[in-house]
Amino acid sequence: MPQQDPALRHAAALARLQPDDAERARLERDLKAILRMVERLQAAPVAEVQPLYHPLELPAPLRADQVTEGDQRALHLALAPSTGAGYYLVPRVLD
Repeated sequence: MPQQDPALRHAAALARLQPDDAERARLERDLKAILRMVERLQAAPVAEVQPLYHPLELPAPLRADQVTEGDQRALHLALAPSTGAGYYLVPRVLD
């Protein structure tokens, strides 16, 4: 039986996979290719690159800051079971 890579064995166990020898060889080859790609990405010179919040530089959609709903405080307070001095009254939870 060929020697199995411990990382592959661990990943297969986590994924609850039981690959046969042919699948194991293919998975090991693919895993090594992925790890080589990650090493190349980690070696990329990115110290001077500013982080992005979005891959495309799109302007934020802006709208006018206008009041669309009037003051409805009295309406909402009238629906509360208990109010006082313009606020909702609730039972004390902490002493």
